[in-house]
Amino acid sequence: MELVRLETLEPRSWPRPAVTVGNFDGVHRGHQALVAQAVADARASAGTAVVLTFDPHPSRVLAPERAPATIMTLDQKAERLARMGVDRVAVLPFTPSLAAQPAPEFARRVLHDCLHATTVVVGAGFRFGRGRAGDVALLRRLGRSLGFGVHGMRPVFHQGAPISSSRVREALARGDVEGAGEMMGRPFSIDGKVVRGVGRGRTIGVPTANVAPVNETLPGNGVYACWIRVGGPDRPVRPAVANVGRRPTFGGTEITVEAHVLDVDEDFYDQAVRLAFQARLRPEQAFPGAEALVAQIRLDMERGRERLGAAGIPDAI
Repeated sequence: MELVRLETLEPRSWPRPAVTVGNFDGVHRGHQALVAQAVADARASAGTAVVLTFDPHPSRVLAPERAPATIMTLDQKAERLARMGVDRVAVLPFTPSLAAQPAPEFARRVLHDCLHATTVVVGAGFRFGRGRAGDVALLRRLGRSLGFGVHGMRPVFHQGAPISSSRVREALARGDVEGAGEMMGRPFSIDGKVVRGVGRGRTIGVPTANVAPVNETLPGNGVYACWIRVGGPDRPVRPAVANVGRRPTFGGTEITVEAHVLDVDEDFYDQAVRLAFQARLRPEQAFPGAEALVAQIRLDMERGRERLGAAGIPDAI
């Protein structure tokens, strides 16, 4: 899989591109349906499965004061799409001039002239062009004149409502990582680097890896059963219990992410980690002292072990 930044709209020479368009933040099950259709179209014609996405997120340009935190980094998004069989992730810089581009011009310049799309796959609620004036019906009409077909895909539902990136964010903010995972089709995960903390975990007998996350979105404060991978994708996935919060027992004020790897006592400093959140065990709370906190952590570890054992190790985090 190749990630290509479309800094210019020079024509690409990819064979028979089947293109799906969107932000794909979270690559949730709704996104996965679009990608699966594009991959199927590409394979049926010995073509190229292309995801066209935008950077930065359009809301950062159109309404920065209301722009949501992103669920995934661009690299995480590309990694997930590659696993689904995508051949190219085409990243179009979202600028004020692109936002002002009329819908027919976007279809002609980007989808036809640059990508040479043979089919385009979008969600039923897809909007494009200046003022979001373009919809699927207009895209179909433009496609007929420009030479590409259009799939307008129905939404994927979860608990009676369409899955969306906004719903995933809302679930994570509540600490409902299980609900978020159901909508994403896998546990929500963050990447980061293990940095040095104050070392309090080791002094109380529960050493932790202090994770400096690269993700903008974290689950709500609480204690979670997690899977952790230290190093690259070929490294083992291990069970862990993580705290996201301010460490109120010790008067903390900043939100931190601390993971205790079960049955392992190693120094992970300066190593890259991925932390996948399987289940929430409890809210974060203040304890009267270290002894009461350690007693609760021991209970968290046993409960976390049970929840992770019941879930089983994910195919990939």
